[in-house]
Amino acid sequence: MDRTVGHRTLGTGLEVSAIGLGCMGMNFSFPPFPDRQDMVSLIRGGVERGVTFFDTAQVYGPFTNEDLVGEALAPVRDRVVIATKFGFELSTGEVRGLDSRPDTIRRTVEESLRRLRTDHIDLLYQHRVDPAVPIEDVAGAVGELIEQGKVRHFGLSEAGVHTIRRAHAVQPVTALQSEYSLWWREPEEAILPVLEELGIGFVPFSPLGKGFLTGAIGEGTTFESGDFRNTVPRFADAEARRTNLAYVDLLTRIAERQGATPAQVAIAWLLAQKPWIVPIPGTTKPHRLEENLGATAVELTADDLRELGGTQLSAVGGRYSEANEALIDR
Repeated sequence: MDRTVGHRTLGTGLEVSAIGLGCMGMNFSFPPFPDRQDMVSLIRGGVERGVTFFDTAQVYGPFTNEDLVGEALAPVRDRVVIATKFGFELSTGEVRGLDSRPDTIRRTVEESLRRLRTDHIDLLYQHRVDPAVPIEDVAGAVGELIEQGKVRHFGLSEAGVHTIRRAHAVQPVTALQSEYSLWWREPEEAILPVLEELGIGFVPFSPLGKGFLTGAIGEGTTFESGDFRNTVPRFADAEARRTNLAYVDLLTRIAERQGATPAQVAIAWLLAQKPWIVPIPGTTKPHRLEENLGATAVELTADDLRELGGTQLSAVGGRYSEANEALIDR
């Protein structure tokens, strides 16, 4: 592993690069989508730069993102950690609600293995908690797949404290993946203490606020039709964007002191919170990948961390639409 990126350990033994690569936006949620082979090259370029942790999911596409990641990583499979997710009803090729029934988990994992061109999934997350299926049944089903060697580690996504505890009692949870960034700090209240108590790693998605914290999105920015951000109040409302630019101003101030970029400071702040936090910023641009990985070289001072962590800023606008918010486990 390229130690310029460094490594961290999730749970009790899953070693990954200190920054992973979220692959969702390469062909899902954030159009326009680049050429597929360009994304294969980007993923492989990440490996050459020391990235070993790659994130996808069945629902991204659906299915096409797993296939992309599988093609990109097949030649270097022994050097990387692949994480994917189950939990949606996708039998028709479209999302039709949640489904974490054990039979569905077993069937869809076989399909994921085929698309990913591998004989095992390193980290398998339940994408969203399914209230119709006891989490003990979910954990048990994943545990069976671990015993069979088809899965190495169990993860949860956007799960609440009680669900985490119940799942972990049946099958040890290696990592929780949920949103966490300077403008979404809810996990600090109850989630992070429980993860620390149980020895579970944390994988923040949207560490750059879906692009907002980079400074590239302004009050007048428009998104393509089909862009997920059009459904998010924090982006859809111009007044919310105008107010939330205060976060970018804060990051820019510190970035200028550090000789870094706002994005690098935002990621460095996350890395400084806990040694078992591994953010997975997504990108489709090689220069942004380089920029994001450069965050591992940013050494925030005690004053920087106090200024960032003690900010009284409060983000305006919800982080999800009402429909998506209803899927979050509390």
